Amino acid sequence: MTSDPTTDTIVRVAARGDGVTADGRHAAFTAPGDTLAADGSVTHGPHHQTPPCVHFPTCGGCQLQHLDDESYSAFVTDRIASALDGQGLSAPIRTPHISPVRSRRRATLHAEAKGGRITLGFTAEKAHLIVDIKECWILDPRLFALVAPLRTLLKRLNFRRRADIHLTLADQGADILITGFAPEGLPAAEALTRFCEEHGIARVAFDDGLGPETRWEPDAVAITLGGVPVPLPPASFLQATPDGEAALTAAVLEAIGTPATVADLFAGLGTFTLAIPAKVYAAEGARDALTALKAAAHRLQRPVFPEHRDLYRRPLTVAELDRFDAVVIDPPRSGAREQAGALAASKTPVIVYVSCNPASFARDAKELCDAGWRIDWIQPVGQFLWSTHVELAAKFVR
Repeated sequence: MTSDPTTDTIVRVAARGDGVTADGRHAAFTAPGDTLAADGSVTHGPHHQTPPCVHFPTCGGCQLQHLDDESYSAFVTDRIASALDGQGLSAPIRTPHISPVRSRRRATLHAEAKGGRITLGFTAEKAHLIVDIKECWILDPRLFALVAPLRTLLKRLNFRRRADIHLTLADQGADILITGFAPEGLPAAEALTRFCEEHGIARVAFDDGLGPETRWEPDAVAITLGGVPVPLPPASFLQATPDGEAALTAAVLEAIGTPATVADLFAGLGTFTLAIPAKVYAAEGARDALTALKAAAHRLQRPVFPEHRDLYRRPLTVAELDRFDAVVIDPPRSGAREQAGALAASKTPVIVYVSCNPASFARDAKELCDAGWRIDWIQPVGQFLWSTHVELAAKFVR
C-alpha cells in the first residue's frame, strides 16, 4: 500500500505555533500526526485534542489548546532544542514541567468601553480586538471571579476609554493595577470601596500616566518568596504560577549545590535570592523591587546583600564574578548579552541561567560554550500553559 502523494503529515509545531510538515509546509492549529491535504484541509490525528475553552482560537491568551499533553510537552522541548541547534549547540533536556490548568496568578487583561458596554479580556491573536471572556482555563479561579465584577465596576466609574488591568494574587488577595485610566469624584470612590470590600481585594491602584496611585490597601500587600514575605510593589514581576516558580527554584537549588556565596543577577523581588541558603549578593536595576527585597531580608536578618545595579550598563566584572561559588542569572526576554562575556571568562564553578526566551538564552549559551563552558542539563518549565512562551533553567559547568 502506498501513501497518498497529495497529503502531508504534520511532524512538529514551530515556534509561533503553526504545525509543520517534513517538507516545510505550515498550517495553523494543527498537531503532530494531523494530515494536511493539497487543498489545505486538515484531518486530525491522535495528538489533536478538542480545545476546552469556548474562546479558542480567537482569544490570544492561548495558542496551543488543540495539542494534547504529549505533543504540548514535545513542543516545549523542541522550542529549546531548536534554539540551541540554531547556535550549533546541543544539551541534555529534561522532561518539561508543565503548570496545571487555572493556575496563573498574574495576568494583564484589557478593557474597552464601546456602545454602552464594557469589554474585558485578552486581546485576539495578532490583533487589537479584545475578546470579552466568559470563561478562562488558565487564570486562577480567584482572579477570573473578578472579571464580571470588574466590568460592573468600570461602568460605575464612568470608564469611557481603553485601559489595561494588571491582576496579581498576593498573600492578602487580589492586587489590581489599572493603567490608562483614573476615576474621579466621590461616587467613584464609594463604588470602588464597595467593590473592594465585597470581593476582599488586597489593593487597587490606578496609573493614568504619572505612576501608580493606590486607592485601596487596608493591609500592606506582600508576596511570600522562599518562605519570606516580601513587600509587593504594584504590577511587580512574579513567576506566572506558584507551581512554575517552585519548579524553577528547585532547579536552581539543585544546580548550585551547597555554595557559601552566590550572586543572583537580575534578582527582582528575590524569588531565588530568598530561597538560597547561603550568603547572596543580589543585583537588580528596578529600585522598587530592590527596596522590597532589601526590606524583607533585613527584617528577618537574612545574609542578603542587595545592590541597585543596571546590569546592561554596568555588568559585573570577571574579578567580581570570581568571588562567588555560584552565579544565578535570570534576565528579561532580551537576555544578558552585556553580562555574558564576563560570565564566560569567570572562574566561578557553576552558572545557572534562568530564561524566558530560548532564542536569547541560546545566543548567550553560545558565548559561554565557546569559552569552555558546558551545558550540564536544561529543565524546561511551561508556566504559560498552551502558549508559545517557554521558560527554562540551565546548569553550566566547565
